[in-house]
Amino acid sequence: MKLARVISPGLSSGCYRPLSRSGGFTLIEALLGFLILSIGMLGIASLQAVSLKAGKTSVYGSVAALKVEELFENIRANPDAISSYTGDGVSNNCYSSNCNSVELAENDVYLWKQGLTAGLPATADTTTEVTVIDPAVPSKMATVTITVSWEERSKDSETGVSKSFSSTSNICTANPC
Repeated sequence: MKLARVISPGLSSGCYRPLSRSGGFTLIEALLGFLILSIGMLGIASLQAVSLKAGKTSVYGSVAALKVEELFENIRANPDAISSYTGDGVSNNCYSSNCNSVELAENDVYLWKQGLTAGLPATADTTTEVTVIDPAVPSKMATVTITVSWEERSKDSETGVSKSFSSTSNICTANPC
């Protein structure tokens, strides 16, 4: 065992102490500190994963809201064929050929559904529903409800989580309203 000479103030001669009691970290203290740091880093990684999932859910909700408003604007621009917006849609290529109002409505729905497919999760469970309630005489305001439903992945279940966005708007069907 090595000894170190320690001189105290006021004493002429120093005393000797073993070096093994001198300050410093032991291996166990260092490992304990590393363990605490590792647990903290795992907690931060877990929060990051939850944050990414919440961000993706928010994006899907925003896409659905924007696409629903887009279809409302298409219906407002073509109120003569308001009942044609409830169908599945057909690609009538109305941008390079002349279409009547019904064909334009079918083309609008087709393109709208293509945009939804691109913006929402790629599952077979994405559905849309457009409901039109005709105006009651003497009103010229029809009530249109658009609902978009989709399914997101979930770590807690195999089937996923069903989400939906629905909006209702009054659309003027004739001028003046």
